[in-house]
Amino acid sequence: MKRDKSIAWHRIDTASLHLKEWKVAVVGGTGGLGRAISRVLASRGASVTVVGQTFRDSGVPGIEFIQADLSLMREAERVAKALPAEKLDLVVFTTGIFAAPKRQETAEGIERDMAVSYLSRLVILREIAPRLGKDRPAALMKPRVFIMGFPGTGQAGTLDDLNAEKSYVAMPVHMNTVAGNEMLVLDAAKRYSSATFFGLNPGLIKTNIRDNFFGKDTLKSRIMETIIGLMTPSPETYAERLAPLLVSPDLEAYSGAMFNQTGFAVLPTPRLTDSSYVSAFLAASEALVARANVRVS
Repeated sequence: MKRDKSIAWHRIDTASLHLKEWKVAVVGGTGGLGRAISRVLASRGASVTVVGQTFRDSGVPGIEFIQADLSLMREAERVAKALPAEKLDLVVFTTGIFAAPKRQETAEGIERDMAVSYLSRLVILREIAPRLGKDRPAALMKPRVFIMGFPGTGQAGTLDDLNAEKSYVAMPVHMNTVAGNEMLVLDAAKRYSSATFFGLNPGLIKTNIRDNFFGKDTLKSRIMETIIGLMTPSPETYAERLAPLLVSPDLEAYSGAMFNQTGFAVLPTPRLTDSSYVSAFLAASEALVARANVRVS
């Protein structure tokens, strides 16, 4: 990743944040980085709605739960309509997995990693973006959306086989979701002027996101996550570091910007600055979603 030195923001201590009036949704907020971010924001006074499969924070003040299986496009559509987008100040997308060693397909006929890590976000984002923040009283900033992935790493995807039906190799398949999420940021920044959109690249952090690739609770998984945990920040450390970025007023003029693990802005993947390529990739994505009888506009 290359730094984008034209973008800077004023860093403050997370303990100084006062977020009592903030209303937040974290899609994927029941585990890993999403859960850590949800807990930090709630600890500073924000009202947080988390979306996921298993709720672990029922006793935490300020956190509410919407249960959903986001491998299904119809579930993503339901969640999008259930979210109180008009009142939201901030939305963070963190839900995701890694592609399995052998191809997995959802009940809707979509490769599972593509469905969970990218297409569910596309469905939710397109539904809520036009409604975001419309009913907020006297808001000082536009509503904002952060999409977590690995932006700025040079991944452009393979748009002629998004469902991995022609060939299947786990990492290239996952890179399609990486490219797709970066494109969601770049496209939304142009498509919606009433909100701001940003990408997050957390780098390697010890979570359960790789369970689908290494196998949950396997020896290989435990060894890899132990090594990653020794070399990288914890989810809690990352969340504490990034929370001020999520609410910084300095970002207002930089919709479409991407940020690395330490909060520095990074340049987008060069291939994805081609609007015609992005349009073609998104059109192929929309066609794949349509297989589940879900339309995105």
